[in-house]
Amino acid sequence: MTNRTVLRGGHVLSMDPDIGDLPRGDVLIEDGRIAAVRPDISADAEVLDMTGRIVIPGFVDTHRHTWEASIRNVAPDATLDDYFVDILDTFAPLYTPEDVYAANLAGALECLNAGITTLVDWSHINNSPEHPDAAIRGLAESGIRAQYAYGSANTSLADYWFESKIAIPGDDVRRIRGEYFASDDGLLTMALATRGPGFCLNDVVTAEWALARELDIPITVHVAMGRLAGRFGMVKQLNDLGLLGADTTYIHCCYLSEEEWRMVADSGGTVSIAPQVELQMGHGWPPVMTAVEYGLRPSLSIDVVTTVPGDMFTQMRAAFGAERARVNADCWKANMPVPETMLTARQMLEFATLNGAHVAGVEDRTGSLTPGKRADVVAVDATALNVAPVHDAAAAVTLSADVSNVDTVIVDGVIHKRDGRLVADVDRARRLVQESRDRLLAAKEAKSAA
Repeated sequence: MTNRTVLRGGHVLSMDPDIGDLPRGDVLIEDGRIAAVRPDISADAEVLDMTGRIVIPGFVDTHRHTWEASIRNVAPDATLDDYFVDILDTFAPLYTPEDVYAANLAGALECLNAGITTLVDWSHINNSPEHPDAAIRGLAESGIRAQYAYGSANTSLADYWFESKIAIPGDDVRRIRGEYFASDDGLLTMALATRGPGFCLNDVVTAEWALARELDIPITVHVAMGRLAGRFGMVKQLNDLGLLGADTTYIHCCYLSEEEWRMVADSGGTVSIAPQVELQMGHGWPPVMTAVEYGLRPSLSIDVVTTVPGDMFTQMRAAFGAERARVNADCWKANMPVPETMLTARQMLEFATLNGAHVAGVEDRTGSLTPGKRADVVAVDATALNVAPVHDAAAAVTLSADVSNVDTVIVDGVIHKRDGRLVADVDRARRLVQESRDRLLAAKEAKSAA
């Protein structure tokens, strides 16, 4: 029996150029797939009234260390240099599998609550073989669409960062691939979260890239974040090692050289930009328009909730404000008019949805409200005082709305948020992550006292 749902009468921003925007449109979902997007759909289906709602594809977060949900806001004033010491050398070695499970469950539910339906979980907390199992279990129980990116352990800053000699354990990566990701068609897929040149010796870099390609999984790596990593010339080093490819996502990219931007573009690589973190922690200016100028499709990501909020509204505004501030200042200084290519509010919504799906490797199944794609749909309450009255629906989402306005969230046809409330055991997730926080703080105190 076919399971049908109709989202009725919303202002639909499909992000599909063939469908466009429908000021009053319907979305028909059949067995988890979008069947039709048009006005006045007649079907024998459950009807969700979207009057006064803006209906969009779910947001896609292309880079988040979800395991850090247990230590939210523990480093509010941190720079990138502080992060390595305060998080990776202090808290990360203390994480048990139970802490990872609690954080991934709560962190994924946080995403769903904020309208993020797809997540790339950059999981560099695999301190034992039980850690990745726990991370994947948390993601799976939440019901989010996610790419689990298997990363290194983090038991010692000296061992795992800055010319590390330790490669990600190939046998365990193969185990995870076979046990959980035998198919690439599921709600959860797999990637490899690599540290890259400058952070690892070349033979480690080469081994990790070879492992990912052996297993036919994509690669995701931080590059050119801050002046130090910029000096590494990481993309150039990867090119010299013959490792560049279309299977690789480059995160941050704030200090890429022109030559390196061309290398990324020519190789078919993709880009993830975390604007709030980059501005706040000293990575550099978020290079969203630079990526566009090189023919790339930049996506947005949250990165770390230890220091920034975990929602996509923040990222859209941070990127929009930073880029326009930079261009305005340059034009003012040069006494020139601003260019016609100035970033627009509409582009930010595209970066957060369709581009995100492209970067996460799931554009064939999500990122736009296109018949045939899986039904990952979000409805934003446009009647709220911080959003109404609506003149430009895309601008209302990117510049006015916030998490409190996320009314409905659907992933793969399953309703995860209805009438502004998560359909999940939120109390249990909150209790688990609070217990994890208490356990980690106690372990930190005990370590300091020893």
